[in-house]
Order: sequence, then C-alpha cells, then structure tokens
Amino acid sequence: MISNNNLKLAICYEYEKRSPANSKNDFYAQCTLFQEAVEVMATLIQENGIKELSKATHGVVSNHGMSNHTHTMPRHMVPDHEYCEAGNPGQPPQQGLDLGDGVQPMAQEEEEETPEIDIVINNVVCSFSVKCHLNLRQIALNGVNVEFRRENGMVTMKLRRPYTTASIWSSGRITCTGATSEDQAKIAARRYARALQKLGFQVRFRNFRVVNVLGTCRMPFGIKIIAFSKKYKEADYEPELHPGVTYKLYNPKATLKIFSTGGVTITARSVNDVQSAVERIFPLVYEFRKPRSAADEEALRQKRAARNRPPVDIQPRREKPQDNMLLVTLSEEENEWE
Repeated sequence: MISNNNLKLAICYEYEKRSPANSKNDFYAQCTLFQEAVEVMATLIQENGIKELSKATHGVVSNHGMSNHTHTMPRHMVPDHEYCEAGNPGQPPQQGLDLGDGVQPMAQEEEEETPEIDIVINNVVCSFSVKCHLNLRQIALNGVNVEFRRENGMVTMKLRRPYTTASIWSSGRITCTGATSEDQAKIAARRYARALQKLGFQVRFRNFRVVNVLGTCRMPFGIKIIAFSKKYKEADYEPELHPGVTYKLYNPKATLKIFSTGGVTITARSVNDVQSAVERIFPLVYEFRKPRSAADEEALRQKRAARNRPPVDIQPRREKPQDNMLLVTLSEEENEWE
C-alpha cells in the first residue's frame, strides 16, 4: 500500500492545485479545498487498484475522475515501487486477494477432525539367560517373593517395581512378563539376575531379547467385521470360537484381533511392530466403519467442546490471614502482666 508520507504529499499537491491565491487566508475555504483533495485521492485509489512495480521503476498517476483539473503528478510525489493502475471506471473493484495465476482464495471449510488412536502397551515378555545351573530348592527356601511349582519344574519370582513376574528354570533360562515397555523389561530382568547373584549363584546376564509385545487400541468407530472378513483372505472369523476377527500381518509380523466395537488387540515382536501394525490395519477397517449413533455424535461433540474450551486458570488457595495475636509477657521486675 501507499505509505503515509507519499499520501500526504499527494494530498498537499491536490490542495495546492485547487487553492486560489486570494483564498489561502480564508480558513473555511482551506478546509473545503482540503476535504475535496482528500476525496479525489480516495476515489482515485478506490477505482484503480494498487499494484507493486519491479525495482527501479516509478509509477505515474493517470488523470481519472478529474476532468476539471487534468494534471500529471510530479515524479518526486509518486511512491517508489508502487503505482495506481488504470482501470475501467464502470467495473467494480476486485474483491479478495489475488494469489497469482488467476487463483482466488476459497472459503475454508470445516474439516473433519483427524482421529487420534491411543496405543496402550499391556505386556512385554522378555527372556534372558544367567549361564549357570540354578538350584530351585535353594531359591525357594532363601529367596524373597518366590513360589516353587514342582509340577512345572520352575520357580516364580515377583518384583514390585517394576511390577513383573519371572519364571526361573534350573537350566538358567528366565522369562519375565508384566512390563509395560521394553526399558522396564530390561530393568526388571537385571534386577532378577542381581537377586539370584545375592543368593550365591555365579550369574552372567546374557542373551536378553524381547519375545512378545501385547498392545491394545480402540478405533473411533465400530467395524463391520462380517463384511471385513469376507473381503480379506487374511482374516479368519469363527463366531462360535471367538467374537473377533483374527487378522495376520506378515510385514510387520503381527496378529490382530478385531472386534465389532472398534477394539483391536495386537501381538507383535516389538513396540515398533505394534505401531506399524495399527498403521497398516487402519485404512483397511476404515472402509467398513459403522455409521455413528446419536450417542457417539453427542460424545464426539462433547470431546470437541472440551478441546476448544479455554483452559481454566486455577488460582492457588489463599489462606485467610490470621487475627493479630497479642503477645503478653510477664515483667520480671514488677511480676505482673503487661
């Protein structure tokens, strides 16, 4: 747009052009002429669009709408790199912003909310070896939080943090279950190895690996599992045996249990494979989504309203000022209350 300084110069030029020599001392005449000059410049700018010029190019204002005072604005009063382009007076001014190549901005439509799927890791199973023979009877007698299962030939040991359970065999092979992440599984495994070392065994922590990961998620819609199982041969649906569809992925290698409510259970070798499996299955089940009910629409509306609601600034609770307490001391000299 035209800068304020250049616009002032142009208005002053119009004022000087219109002011006769004998009326320059008349205050009311000056106000009227100044107002006319402002109106002429405003009409000129409204009728002719303002367009940016290339560098080192000066513009010239054409004499549109000023038949009585035809003139050409001097070069020093024209804004640099801008000019008022001559237009058709009968054509209404162009509305909106030109984005180039004839592209006009369109009204932004309300886009559908992108679904958010939370994947919950329920169990991480890992295994490792201590590379020594373990006396299960000695572990059962001297260990803490242990249980000797003679029929299975193993000892179970539990930890509180992280909350896990280990199955210990006499060969030195140990399986740990119950962790909710791979890092937690490794921490728990090292703590079991340290507990066995304190019982007098020559423990070496070797061959740690994550065997299995169990994750669950919920799609933001119901699924037509019968139509889904008919279309994909990888899906196996036996309603007499299991209420969900069993779908097997080979890349990544994972097994999914898909239910009509939208719940999905994923079993894979790692947490990354669980996430990849959800990303692979989502476009497949999205095709067979159920229409939303009135309750689902109301829940979604409440969720959007809660998300758009401004955060509440919780002020810290202020304690009421206690009443001024009067301190009474006993005078040592007079032995009476002050």
